[in-house]
Amino acid sequence: MRHLNSGSKLGRNPAHRRATLRNLVTNVIEKERITTTVTRAKAARPVVERIITLGKGDSLHTRRQAASYLLTPGATRKLFDDIAPRFADRAGGYTRIIHAGFRIGDGAQLAILELLGSKLKKKEKKEKKKVEAEEEPAEKQASKA
Repeated sequence: MRHLNSGSKLGRNPAHRRATLRNLVTNVIEKERITTTVTRAKAARPVVERIITLGKGDSLHTRRQAASYLLTPGATRKLFDDIAPRFADRAGGYTRIIHAGFRIGDGAQLAILELLGSKLKKKEKKEKKKVEAEEEPAEKQASKA
């Protein structure tokens, strides 16, 4: 029986599980929004919240603690320069999990794990194909004449 054994094992041994969580947390800090499975999002959420709380106490010691967990120096800089000041007046609850349907290959439940206040960056549509399509008939007419 699993009494008082909380948290998901994610189907991995402890070292692999820690590496997975470190990767997820680093990506959330860098990109502010990631798509993953619901189970991984629920496992990573408390770790992300703990790292952001660590970032709010800006000292050399907390910077070293965060840098020892996050995988890239850029993520550490972004945590202390951008994210922690944004949540300075908020006492916890920095993330949101949005259910996002099912994965095509295996039907796993997907979720979006995002920081509150992150802005959705819309992709710019490319209109090169339309321009090329309009130029081609003009070239064909020029070659016929």
